[in-house]
Amino acid sequence: MTALLMRTVAPTLNPAVGSGDDSLDGLSKCVPRCPLTPSLTPRKRTTSQSKTEPPLLRTNKRTIYTAGRPPWYNVTGTTFKEAFVIGERSLISSVVIWLSSVLNKEEQELAAKNEYNFDHPDAFDFELLITVLRKLKKGKSVKVPVYDFTSHCRRKEWKTVYGANVVIFEGILAFANKELLKLLDMKVFVDTDSDIRLIRRLKRDISQRGRDISGIIKQYNKFVKPAFEQYIEPTVQVADIVVPRGGENFVALDLIVQHVHSQLEKVKTHHVSALASAHQGQPLPKTLSVMESTPQVRGMHTIIRNKETNRDEFIFYSKRLMRLLIEHALSFLPLKSVCVETPQGGIYEGKRLSGKRITGVSILRAGETMEQALMAVCKDIRLGKILIQTNQDTGEPELHYLRLPKDISEDYVILMDSTVSTGAAALMAVRVLLDHDVAEDKIFLLSLLMAEMGVHSVAYAFPKVRIITTAVDKEVNDQFHIIPGIGNFGDRYFGTDAPPDWCESDEGMDF
Repeated sequence: MTALLMRTVAPTLNPAVGSGDDSLDGLSKCVPRCPLTPSLTPRKRTTSQSKTEPPLLRTNKRTIYTAGRPPWYNVTGTTFKEAFVIGERSLISSVVIWLSSVLNKEEQELAAKNEYNFDHPDAFDFELLITVLRKLKKGKSVKVPVYDFTSHCRRKEWKTVYGANVVIFEGILAFANKELLKLLDMKVFVDTDSDIRLIRRLKRDISQRGRDISGIIKQYNKFVKPAFEQYIEPTVQVADIVVPRGGENFVALDLIVQHVHSQLEKVKTHHVSALASAHQGQPLPKTLSVMESTPQVRGMHTIIRNKETNRDEFIFYSKRLMRLLIEHALSFLPLKSVCVETPQGGIYEGKRLSGKRITGVSILRAGETMEQALMAVCKDIRLGKILIQTNQDTGEPELHYLRLPKDISEDYVILMDSTVSTGAAALMAVRVLLDHDVAEDKIFLLSLLMAEMGVHSVAYAFPKVRIITTAVDKEVNDQFHIIPGIGNFGDRYFGTDAPPDWCESDEGMDF
């Protein structure tokens, strides 16, 4: 292996951002989608978690297992723990990210003839690597280049990596840079017999990289073996753990896993309980905007809050209220003055969005019901999705799935959820957007109904986020349900029946 590799070991589902082959249709296996015309036939809720089966999400091409990512920030919205970075000097055949230097034309010609030394420290872009690791360690989203092993150059596209409590950085030269060593919380030197290393290289380069045996052997003898003896083997001295026999040494692997678990346990927090005990008796923040409670609005609230309302009417009046909420929220977007010429030749002084564009992001499941209202008002709007659910054992919100449009950092983001109780899920969603470099004052949190506790939680952590709702209820009970509330919005809208012990983030019976 001549690469420096990096993997983010995170509970997040498909953390890569932007469009790709993994369709969101796979979410239908774990989260009911918002149909254009919701079926009125009651059905059982399907979930992404089960006590009898491992949590998973199926996409068009793969099945992803997840345990959910717990909060990596405190009640102030600030990241309170850095990712645990493991440096691994190993020879592993699976490649995630290649951080090689960019080769010039002469170097590419040498590489094509197996005359370029990819095993020398100069062949790696340590400056970029250190920048990437620092951002990942701080919990930020980061773009990394994708390497083409056949043409020996970087491709035009980039891979977005985000959402890890543990980052495994692996490669033969993982310990070759002093600045890089400072970022590593654990250094593991995986030792493998030289014959096995050569066999692995032959299999990989022939099957995966289209190279011939003579060229592989030539490169191995001229560059790989000397580089190992000069640059790699001596770094065993800086390792915290030396693992002989590689991945077959299960005793060593178990010890490493236990140590990582113990480090993560030290920074575990009880997020929801902290939110519940904070901000009591405080006046509502100035960043909150509650839609005027006109007779029309109050009448619609009466219908959707009534437990006797059938599903057909619940959906109809919820949609009406959502449309009014979206229109109200758009009035807070910054506008600039423009002049246009009318068909009669006159000049009209009007307004236009002062910014690049608007993006909508829904907190699944119930937040997705607001997408239709947004699309009806904002033509060709881009949409993203975040799945946050409650861990039944800890009671904490967990990030399970993330799909955001490209270059979202340049946009005004309308973040949607049907209800907000303690604000725990909303806090996590806002933190995700900030980690993707969305400006705090460009985030608008929209909800049909909020509890005062949730309003205070979001405003305290993120004072620049605009909070917009149709109503605010004062109380939250011991189960963190809004009182008098609206019930479980997702179940009432989709016609699903929740298991008796189920509690889902921010959908009426929410966090």
